[in-house]
Parts: sequence; C-alpha cells; structure tokens
Amino acid sequence: MIPQAPKRHGRPGVLATGIALAVLVLAGCTEEQKRGFLPGYTDGQVTNHTERITQLWTGSWATLLIVGLIVWGLTIWCAIAYRRRKGDTGFPVQLRYHVPLEMMFTLLPVVMIMTLFYFTQRDIQEIEAHVENPDVTVHVVAKQWSWDFNYVDEDVHEPAGVQSFETGNPGAAESLPTVYVPVGKTVEFTLDSRDVIHSFWVVDFLYKKDMFPGHSTSFQVTPTREGTYAGKCAELCGEFHSDMLFNLKVVSQEEYDEHIEQLRSEGNTGQLGVDLNRNQEDWSMRDKHDEAFDATRKEGGE
Repeated sequence: MIPQAPKRHGRPGVLATGIALAVLVLAGCTEEQKRGFLPGYTDGQVTNHTERITQLWTGSWATLLIVGLIVWGLTIWCAIAYRRRKGDTGFPVQLRYHVPLEMMFTLLPVVMIMTLFYFTQRDIQEIEAHVENPDVTVHVVAKQWSWDFNYVDEDVHEPAGVQSFETGNPGAAESLPTVYVPVGKTVEFTLDSRDVIHSFWVVDFLYKKDMFPGHSTSFQVTPTREGTYAGKCAELCGEFHSDMLFNLKVVSQEEYDEHIEQLRSEGNTGQLGVDLNRNQEDWSMRDKHDEAFDATRKEGGE
C-alpha cells in the first residue's frame, strides 16, 4: 500500500488579502481609468448613449478582472498550499467523478456568458432604438475618400467633401468636411456609400455604423454637449483610407439655424445623391494627391 501524503488545509486569507489590495488600487483610479480609457469629459456626457456604453464597457472589464483575480488567486494558492514538501511520500489524495465540482465548472461559465449577453442586448436595444419623428435628419454619403452631408428636412447640403491631403499637419482639421447638429435634439443619421464599404465613426460618440453600397443604414442619437468632435472612416476602404476624416459640430439651435440659412444663401440647396461618382469629375484623387505631394516637396526645398 502506497502511503498518502498528510492532508493540509490552505490559507484562504491570502486570497482575501489579494482581492482587498486590488480594491484599494482601483479606488485610486483617475477619471480616464474609471472610463476604461474611453474618450469622455468631466463636464458631461457627449450623447444620451455615451454613459450607457461606458458603463457596459467598464462593468464588463471589472467583472472579468474580478474573475481573473479569483482564478489566479486560487491557482497560486493551490500551487503553494499543496506543493510537495520535503519528507512527503506517496501520491496526494486523488479526486475522481466529483459531480458538484464538475457541475460548477460547467454552469458557472454559462451563467457568466448569459449575464453578459443580457446586459449587452439590453443596451443595444436602447442604442439602436428609433423614434418615429426625429428632430433632425442628416443624410451622410461616404465616398473614396471623403464625405457629403445633406440636411434632409431643410433641403440643403454642405459643400461636397474633398479628401484631406494635409492629414497630420497642423491646422488640417479646419479644412475637413463638417456637419452641424443642434444640441439636445434627436438626430437621425441615414448612411449610404457610393463605392465600397465605409464606416461612420464619431470617436467621442463611442459608436460607429457601417455603410454599404446599395443598402442604407441609420441610427439616432441626441448630442448633449456642445463642441467639435473628430470623425473618421472606421473601415479599411482603399489606399487613402487614413485621409477620410470629418468634423461634427454640436451647436446651439440658434447657431444651427444660422448655419442652415448660410448654406441656403450660398446656393447649397437640394441634396447630394448617392448616384454621384467621383470618376465623373474631370480630375482624379490620384492627380490631386500627386499635385499636393509635389507642392509639399517644393515648400520643403527638395
């Protein structure tokens, strides 16, 4: 008969101490860390959805962190408490067919996944919900490699967008296509693409939506904080994908109305349709890029 090693009890206090230390570390987090390093501001949320998205993100990661600490704590505790010591002989006590333990290993991950699914689905339903009559409707048309913005209800549009050839240079953002929306109003963005798959992404909105040729998509959002927010295409769409940038300005209702009247007075009436094609112009994006590159070289004295 093979002698058994003496049975020893572990030290659960080690695990409790580790969790307590983790809680103390998390309590000293900065505002950025509390947002899970997502974009945000201390003076208010950017839209009616950003707080919900941030809470889902940070809640998920906090749960995963706790689960990870427990798993790693138990693993390290078992490795230390049940290590083979000098003088031990034989094999440790073997456990086989431990039904309660096996059921826990199976059911606990299922419960965790279903819980995460529930909260995700709950928030998606709110984020993707559409009201019947939004206050403002903006039709966005993506193209390689810029944007056209139409104000549907007012029947005016921004000047046709041109690819940014100054990406990365100081002041480049001022020449980007810009769309205006009023603060505190429900805005519906209707999205179309003229050529390939694009993605409409306002970074600080914590939301993006794909755009497909021949298929319209849409979403609704209520901006709650005035400011200028950077936008970009979030889908690799060709050679100059990184130049496909735009600005979104959240302004007061008065400033929004003034901007609409300015567009109308400049003759930007009607809508820029999906049927337009950059190849119908008498110049190409490649020519424009080469011209801008040559000009940059001359300015640099090369």
